[in-house]
Amino acid sequence: MITQIGITAGDIWHYLDKHESATLNQLAEGIGKPKDMILMSLGWLAREGHINLGNEKTGYLSRLISSQRP
Repeated sequence: MITQIGITAGDIWHYLDKHESATLNQLAEGIGKPKDMILMSLGWLAREGHINLGNEKTGYLSRLISSQRP
């Protein structure tokens, strides 16, 4: 399970690098993973300081922290 969360976190990072920001629904559609896996992976990325994550009202809008982008 940990490996799959990490792989999904990488997929999210690449998606956000290309699209700048995305909601939970956009991520689910864009990378083809279940929402529960995306939520676990977003938590991983947020904990490591790679993303900013909005609240439920913004549909869990996420974006890479600018210092992480080339």
